[in-house]
Amino acid sequence: MDEAKISALNAAKEHRIKEVLYHQINIDNYTLAIAKIDEEHNDDASLAPFRQQLTELLASATLEQKKEQIILSVIEQQLNAG
Repeated sequence: MDEAKISALNAAKEHRIKEVLYHQINIDNYTLAIAKIDEEHNDDASLAPFRQQLTELLASATLEQKKEQIILSVIEQQLNAG
């Protein structure tokens, strides 16, 4: 594998690692926010739409993180085959 491809793959790997981390931060934030609503504000009906939005965002972030992890794995596979 030539140096240009290795360099590009390493840059892509670093980008994917950061994306996985950013998704994890969002997953943690959404999970904690949902728990906070459930524990401290469960009697506040006005927060129900926000809680639903957080639930949808959590599902989306979880799926996107899985996709990033797959691509990261493929990049690492290519680098190891190098």
